[in-house]
Amino acid sequence: MLLGYVWNVTRSSLRKRILVVDEAWNIMQHEDSAKFLFGLVKRARKYGLGVTTITQDVEDFMNSPHGKAIVTNSSIQLLLKQSPASIDILQNIFKLTEQEKYILLNSSVGQGLFFAGTEHVGIQILASYFEEQVITTDPNRK
Repeated sequence: MLLGYVWNVTRSSLRKRILVVDEAWNIMQHEDSAKFLFGLVKRARKYGLGVTTITQDVEDFMNSPHGKAIVTNSSIQLLLKQSPASIDILQNIFKLTEQEKYILLNSSVGQGLFFAGTEHVGIQILASYFEEQVITTDPNRK
């Protein structure tokens, strides 16, 4: 498994690294991989590893007890535009105010909320021209 390989490399060579796990909801669907990712996240800092989990399907991620633990133990979170179907779950987990719910339901691309500890602040993410060319999923913008 890829996460196992990453963990072995991390432990064998102690230097600062960042692991980005995109579509993390998929890992949370399977008990063994969810448990492994949770353990990796809990121990990563000891080995100089920062872990970023990314998901567009918050419900699937949060349906796993390990997913909930990963989110609630994270020191920093970023929430971008959300669907009405997921906003109540997020309100419960992140203790969102009505204004924060409104922001998440009505934000444009790159807008959302940034959480650092107990502080919540609105955020606008602007990509450079190069970043836009690399990360855009809009075929008309390439």
